Amino acid sequence: MTPITEITPVTTAPRSGNIVYPTSDGRPMGETDLHRSIMVETIDSLKLYYAGQQVYVSGNILLLYHPGNRRRHVSPDVLVVKGLDPHDRENYLLWDEGRPPHVVIEVTSESTREEDLYDKFEIYRDSVQVPEYFQFDPRGEYLEPALQGYRRKARRYEPIKPVSGRLPSRELGLHLERHQGRLRFFDPATGAWIPTLLESREAALAESQRAEAARREMEAKWQVAEAQAEQLRQELDRLRGQAGK
Repeated sequence: MTPITEITPVTTAPRSGNIVYPTSDGRPMGETDLHRSIMVETIDSLKLYYAGQQVYVSGNILLLYHPGNRRRHVSPDVLVVKGLDPHDRENYLLWDEGRPPHVVIEVTSESTREEDLYDKFEIYRDSVQVPEYFQFDPRGEYLEPALQGYRRKARRYEPIKPVSGRLPSRELGLHLERHQGRLRFFDPATGAWIPTLLESREAALAESQRAEAARREMEAKWQVAEAQAEQLRQELDRLRGQAGK
């Protein structure tokens, strides 16, 4: 989880109107290597899944939600916004973008439980109006179960009920699942997890190796065929020579 709001920003962005809004709060990304790696893995997986679509996936970016107030901001660990161009942003100005994130995920821990359970919970529900909010406690330090989700309905957050041990996200069309301490996304349309960036690269490498092996096999067969054809030509030349005597 990345901490929130009401601290003096250390980096500023280009102006929106007459006000320069911050782009960083000076806080580290994630409490531990585990939390940071899960954040990055989640962002990369979703970026890969939505590649080529008008879907903005980001994380650890300042989301400012009160026009004119530079100190009213929150920094979601992961956010997904549908129908938005996925270009890089310095920060996320809610009033300029014209829509809230459809999904926010916080990778939480014992040290950030108060912010994630109460402060951010209220900000996402009331100020930003995020339709779906998920909390993931990879070490199981305080959340039971370690993955929990909420869906906004009638200005309230209602718990999302598990389906086959997974939390369905209507906004993503995917199901969230804790597996071996990591956060995975299950695609009910394919019956499989969406790949992580590492898995995608490994699959691409394996496919490249298969293609190279197939190319070499075809080349070897072609060489054998060429040798056989040459032998046949030589035999025909020999037979023609004999016939001409």
